[in-house]
Amino acid sequence: MAISWEDSVTNSINTVYLLFSAYLVFVMQLGFAMLCAGSVRAKNAMNILLTNVVDAAVGSISYYLFGFAFAFGSGLDSNPFIGSHFFALKEIPNDTYDYSFFLYQWAFAIAVAGITSGSIAERTQFSAYLVFSFFLTGFVYPIVAHWVWSSTGWLSPSSSQLLFGSGAIDFAGSGVVHLVGGIAGFWGALIEGPRVGRFDAFGQPVPIRGHSATLVVLGTFLLWFGWFGFNPGSFNKILVPYMNTANQGNWTSIGRTAVTTTLAGSTAGIVTLFGRRLIIGHWDALDVCNGVLGGFVAITSGCSVVEPWAAIVCGFFAAWVLIGLNILALKLKFDDPLEATQLHGGCGAWGLIFTGLFAKKEFIVQAYDAGVIGVVRPFGLLMGGGWGLIGAQVVAVLVIIGWVTITMGPLFFALCKLKILRISVEEEMAGLDISSHGGYAYVAHPEENHPRFYADYVRMQDGS
Repeated sequence: MAISWEDSVTNSINTVYLLFSAYLVFVMQLGFAMLCAGSVRAKNAMNILLTNVVDAAVGSISYYLFGFAFAFGSGLDSNPFIGSHFFALKEIPNDTYDYSFFLYQWAFAIAVAGITSGSIAERTQFSAYLVFSFFLTGFVYPIVAHWVWSSTGWLSPSSSQLLFGSGAIDFAGSGVVHLVGGIAGFWGALIEGPRVGRFDAFGQPVPIRGHSATLVVLGTFLLWFGWFGFNPGSFNKILVPYMNTANQGNWTSIGRTAVTTTLAGSTAGIVTLFGRRLIIGHWDALDVCNGVLGGFVAITSGCSVVEPWAAIVCGFFAAWVLIGLNILALKLKFDDPLEATQLHGGCGAWGLIFTGLFAKKEFIVQAYDAGVIGVVRPFGLLMGGGWGLIGAQVVAVLVIIGWVTITMGPLFFALCKLKILRISVEEEMAGLDISSHGGYAYVAHPEENHPRFYADYVRMQDGS
């Protein structure tokens, strides 16, 4: 059957935009790598860089073999909980999926493992990274993606049977991506325990600063840049085409989504700057970077369905969620070197709740009904939309936390019992680079990486 010229143009624009968005999301891997490398001590820089590369490489294989099928496969009975058909590319190309969509979803999947890697940095055996990265990308994350983003998912706002008449709105992944990665990181960091020296004999926190503020800021801006593929790019053709005959595109919605993303991140960064100034007494660039990212994480759920002014509200509260959870983490002696649990987990959960409060009816129709007018859907509680949407959002938060807990918690516990999770105290003191990767990332290293650590490590290895 011949395709019309109009359809050909539409498909071409959709594909080019989706691929461009996929490339932007993939750039976020570079952002994660720089952010993580700058946030750890120099003696662990090579290790954290390697884990970021491995997350992408291992994630490619696991998502190809299993992940995409679990997320978007459909069985004979269209199971709403778990998709079927192993070997993802059996499902594409066809009338529903194509290779560009696979690539875009893969870029999301590998971001999840990168989040979790930050929580267990500086004290984890490299083999453990390989195991959890494969499992998280190939099974745990895709199941949540299926629930929320597949048209047959039980939480999906595109399902034929909407939960509470609404379905859960997580447009670009505050829950599906960030909450999943944050909760997985929480269990990894909790089971491993804090780094050596993070808390003194009296239980008081001892600051462990990263070695390069330059890399942290560079990574933040790269992530900011990539988020314009993460959020506006999520107007993919499974939810709603960029161009279609009924609506001639969603260009206004795409532009607004980029604006709400920017405003939420900027607001969170400024609030974190002043909030931390009141607490610690000085201006801190690294706190601002995490604040900006916390705002981005929070707005990712509702970026397409809220007004710009609401995005500012989102960023304001995201900053306080991050600050509050960081204070709580120190009180509980919880050590997450990248604050990934607090940032991605806490702000991701807030983002889902925020959407249930502030989503606008008109924008929900645009984003989820392809411009169809007159469709009745619940919208934000504070916008007069009733309890349907906020109820679905709360359910989404709870089931995501529960699912990741019952899958990743036992995995990290098993790795711990098998003694393949955490490195020895001696290796941790010497640094993962010298003990596991053949040498430091830098020719000259700061005082904390003085060669005496290596000499001590060698003597311990020799038993002398």
